[in-house]
Amino acid sequence: MRVRDLLEEAEQTLIESPSVDHWQKGRERIEAEELLDFVLGDTPDPDEEVSATARRRFRRLVARRATGEPVPLITGSFVFRELQMKVRPGVFVPRESSEWLVHQAVSRLRRRGRPVAVDLATGAGPIALAVANEVRKAEVYGTDLTAEAVALARLNAARLRVPARFVRGDLFGGLPRRLLDRVDVITFHPPYLGRREIRELPDEIRHFEPITALTDRSPTGMFLIERAADESEEWLRPGGWMLVEVSPDRARQVAALLRQFGFRDVRSTKDRAAGALGDASRVVVGRR
Repeated sequence: MRVRDLLEEAEQTLIESPSVDHWQKGRERIEAEELLDFVLGDTPDPDEEVSATARRRFRRLVARRATGEPVPLITGSFVFRELQMKVRPGVFVPRESSEWLVHQAVSRLRRRGRPVAVDLATGAGPIALAVANEVRKAEVYGTDLTAEAVALARLNAARLRVPARFVRGDLFGGLPRRLLDRVDVITFHPPYLGRREIRELPDEIRHFEPITALTDRSPTGMFLIERAADESEEWLRPGGWMLVEVSPDRARQVAALLRQFGFRDVRSTKDRAAGALGDASRVVVGRR
């Protein structure tokens, strides 16, 4: 069987799966290609013949994806802002849409002489690592509540040789006190779903992401964002920025919350160059 025929078969399997979130047109083909590249170790020619052994392995991986299991968990890695990072079950899988959050942070940090950045709920560390990689003069910290996430973020930092530091703590709890009133940018991709909204999520999120990465268990999902906005006052320097990534339907609510806690220049931003991917999330920005 040729590569093109095998990919068409896999694409159809994923299109027909009720457990896959079909949010982006053509996503099933992209994921089938990613899995085949993983099996073969390279991007093959469409007319190349695929061995029986490789076909069997590929079909097993496609079957896993059809249950909703995210591709990064199947392959064990994910490329984010050109950095290949390890991912594991139990730690939130990075999303391409978060690259806009990095862009917003980097554009602000590059204007500073010795900038400091903090990434809350860092997970595997993609945002903190990308920021530290692109603004080498910055002092970058990532914090997370779970030991598993912090361990994985530290592993990624060591593998990539990127000088980001990761600490365990509840929001700002694990940060060194010397950073008080010195942080230039806080990034936050929070768990913003209300506790009853979890049941409405696609299988690939509901069954494969840690619950702490999806909801703060409050009725509205705004509890942690409210806490972060409140507690950020003692960490942000005057004029420092808070950047919060949320779904488009939450942007107005988050913007109102930031204004409530004294932020100015508050607005909702989107990545207009990313096409459909740019519609997946918004980054609400506000300056202390």
